[in-house]
Amino acid sequence: MLPATFKLCAGISYRHLRNMTGLRRPAAVAISQELSRLSGRGAAPGAWIHHVRRRSSLLGSRLEEKPLTELEMSYIQQGEEALQKSLGILGDQDGWKTETAADNGDKVLSKVLPDVGKVFRLEVVVEQPLDAVYSELVDNMEQMGDWNPNVQEVKILQKIGKDTVITHEKAAASPGNIVGPRDFVSVRCSKRRGSTCVLAGMATCFGAMPEQKGFIRAENGPTCMILRPVSGNPSQTKLTWLLSIDLKGWLPKTIINQVLSQTQVDFANHLRQRLARAGGT
Repeated sequence: MLPATFKLCAGISYRHLRNMTGLRRPAAVAISQELSRLSGRGAAPGAWIHHVRRRSSLLGSRLEEKPLTELEMSYIQQGEEALQKSLGILGDQDGWKTETAADNGDKVLSKVLPDVGKVFRLEVVVEQPLDAVYSELVDNMEQMGDWNPNVQEVKILQKIGKDTVITHEKAAASPGNIVGPRDFVSVRCSKRRGSTCVLAGMATCFGAMPEQKGFIRAENGPTCMILRPVSGNPSQTKLTWLLSIDLKGWLPKTIINQVLSQTQVDFANHLRQRLARAGGT
């Protein structure tokens, strides 16, 4: 009864509820009756006062949660948009062409979309359970530069809610400096749907991270990674990575396509090595 009473009292602190005729009086009567009931049961004053304080403290902590700003809500919406667009692209099985196929089953596919350009799709199986892969790609995101030579640095600029972050990524120059240093500012969101994890992102604007000297500001998106346990073998994870990047600058398309598809192949190999070291295998 008491928790419900506190919820009622919390409700009347909101203007649109406080103005409802007759709401405050029932709330006061209800809490008075509840306190009398506790006291009548022989509970020591300290016991029910502690009960009230504990409930009040819990309620206060919930009410003091910082509401999201309009800008933060827009970032969350961008992350959701990236997720939906990415899943839409991956869900269309028509038109994919093989770029590379390795003996271990790794493959990179590609297709050209009218409103996006050329996108790449990596499909691999990793010999590690989903939680280990998820932890490396999400929880340890900022350590990616330690094990992926194609990444110079990943930095989380802001966390928004429980699923969304704004990141700044610096890509290392390609061998021979064919493609010079690029950087990206992206909004990323991570979702778990049953046994499936989806990590999606796209380019965004973030006032605190203007263009950096020595880097060309490239753009991601929509891009996404999907993680699923391999059917019948939960110790393995199927990873699908949709890559869509505008590298900017003056680069021949043949070079861009070669670099991006090779980047995905390299990523899979470096991720396996990282997970093997972390797992002690």
